[in-house]
Amino acid sequence: MKSFAQRVVVITGAASGIGRSLALQLAQRGARLALADMNLDGLAQTRVLVEKTGARCTTHELDVADREAFEVFARQVVAEHGEVHVVFNNAGVALVDSVESQSYEDFNWLMNINFWGVVHGTRAFLPYLKLVDEAHIVNVSSVFGILAVPLQSAYNSSKFAVRGFTEALKMEMAGSHINVSCVHPGGIRTGIVRNSRINESAAGLAREQLSAEFDSKAGTSADKAAAIIVRGVQKNRRRILVGTDARVISLVTRLFPGSYENIFRFEKAIRARRA
Repeated sequence: MKSFAQRVVVITGAASGIGRSLALQLAQRGARLALADMNLDGLAQTRVLVEKTGARCTTHELDVADREAFEVFARQVVAEHGEVHVVFNNAGVALVDSVESQSYEDFNWLMNINFWGVVHGTRAFLPYLKLVDEAHIVNVSSVFGILAVPLQSAYNSSKFAVRGFTEALKMEMAGSHINVSCVHPGGIRTGIVRNSRINESAAGLAREQLSAEFDSKAGTSADKAAAIIVRGVQKNRRRILVGTDARVISLVTRLFPGSYENIFRFEKAIRARRA
């Protein structure tokens, strides 16, 4: 996707964070936008910012975990914009808990959004993407789709699943006009930790402490992350690593696939919290 001018771009999770930054940067490149989220107040704020650029924009309330709702959303986008060229499956949530103590309800909640939301978005829009001259599917995984960390088993599961699904999809789309990219952000300064479900007892830290710890380590702003993603899509990269930490983690896990947790001292950090 060399140019986004007059291309119809769908973004889920557009009410804040990377989703909002993607919307603004693509609006400035002349895209026509269909933005979706459950947070209607945040979504309205994104729309105001987008429309200041002069871009055409529609907003839609959407629970990405709801397959039928996603299919209705896809039909609405085509009815309002006439076509679709790019889909960013960006919506996501987080859960901090141990394998032993997390509930099945919390695990299902996260998987339904982080993984099934990507599947729903891909499947709902794929028939329409086949009808245009050039198309791109962009699925947002995480650096936690490259390495596993303690207290993130559900999140790891969802993001590894997104990675596998997306890389298989790219192979299936090979030779067609539909390109596919998987995005792996490192630490991005967004509200994902503040808005996550947290078992403070298992984590050994209060929500405010966890959020502050994450913010202190997150080295990339949402705007910078969006710019990296947009460039990666324009270059048709199969895997888009976002941030220096993501690049380092990718390298370390390839060099030390059986012992990277010792290099990053994950187990030591958990023991210290519980001491």
